[in-house]
Amino acid sequence: MAAPEFDVIVVGAGAAGLAAAQALRDANANLLLLEGRDRLGGRVWTNRNLPNLTLDLGASWIHGTSGNPLMDLARRFNVQTARTDYESLWRYDAGGNELSDRADESLDNRFSELMSAVRRQRDGMQDDISLQTALDQVLSGAQLSTEEQRELDYALNTEVEHEYAADSSDLSLKFWDQGEAFNGSDVLFPNGYDQLFLPLTDRLDIRMNQVVQRVAYGSNGVTITTNQATFTAQKAVLTLPLGVLQRGSVAFDPPLPAAMQTAIRRMGMGLLNKLYLRFPTAFWPEEPHLFGYIAERKGEWAEWLNLAKYGDAPVLLGFNAGSYGRRLEGLTDTQTVAAAMTVLRTMFGSSVPEPEGFLISRWAADPFAGGSYSYLRPGGSPDDYDTLATPVNNQLFFAGEATSRDYAATVHGALLSGQRAARQVQGKN
Repeated sequence: MAAPEFDVIVVGAGAAGLAAAQALRDANANLLLLEGRDRLGGRVWTNRNLPNLTLDLGASWIHGTSGNPLMDLARRFNVQTARTDYESLWRYDAGGNELSDRADESLDNRFSELMSAVRRQRDGMQDDISLQTALDQVLSGAQLSTEEQRELDYALNTEVEHEYAADSSDLSLKFWDQGEAFNGSDVLFPNGYDQLFLPLTDRLDIRMNQVVQRVAYGSNGVTITTNQATFTAQKAVLTLPLGVLQRGSVAFDPPLPAAMQTAIRRMGMGLLNKLYLRFPTAFWPEEPHLFGYIAERKGEWAEWLNLAKYGDAPVLLGFNAGSYGRRLEGLTDTQTVAAAMTVLRTMFGSSVPEPEGFLISRWAADPFAGGSYSYLRPGGSPDDYDTLATPVNNQLFFAGEATSRDYAATVHGALLSGQRAARQVQGKN
């Protein structure tokens, strides 16, 4: 048999793949990076299709600036950041009326008390259930008014479901909020998240539009077959998102270990989608960073980011997570924009103009993602993250946010996992 062409093949040019490739390149490995898309970044997707706008359709923020390795990159590459003030939030009820300060405070206090009760209940439980089931048990017998129920749904959606990209009925009560976090504020990038990662491509052999179909491994090394070619290496770093692994679009020969297959099935791949709307002028209040909408139906256009706070462009960004975000993916662009405009005109008046442009993400439909980021379902465990991070046969090494026990569902988790995988390849972990 001929010797493998490369020391290492890295699959995926997102944060994890680029971090792994950079570390292995610095170690002088003979390296190839394969990317299925026609762009770099993976679930970091900076889009510049609208004139004079830089908009991130994937990740937006660095979550926690203190000690975060992404901030090291931002400083290293002199990337501008802007802090988001989550306390600068104006909320509107289903009829479009702004909540008073007293109503705002009451909503927050009631939700905080409810979640404290749920956590106390969790402490006394052995078997796992969903977060929603626990909420229902805590609220059993409570006589909530229609408005109180809407406010509860709103708070649960924006505080939990948007954070974890899943409905409360799909989240593990035991482990929905497991993991670590960096201290400090959250910042985003007025000129694009991709500024952190494009410099990492220097001196890398990157092949684009290489859709991986099969990964074979054994005594002859690793053979990776794509839609275009076949490549061989001694080892491979695979940064396939959990959603791709769950779909089974990449065949493994021999199959992955049973424990890894079980972990893949038990974990959830969440969804958080974005809609950017650009208007002729800003018709909304200038002061707040965020707007909240307490909809009649849970999760519908509940959270908006005021991007005019970060630049001159009159742009609003709407978020939708979980099942409602998934339903929106079945609508046309025109229908999606119309649904959002109905809400904005409820909040800000019937004279709100039509947008001049828009951008929509549909991460569940993306064949290279299958969703936004991972979460733990009832019956799952943080150990599942460790299982996905376990090397196979000392030939296959896995990276990506779904392999990061401490920092799952984050870009910094993906970055750190890529660096970990590079150390594993070199026998340093």
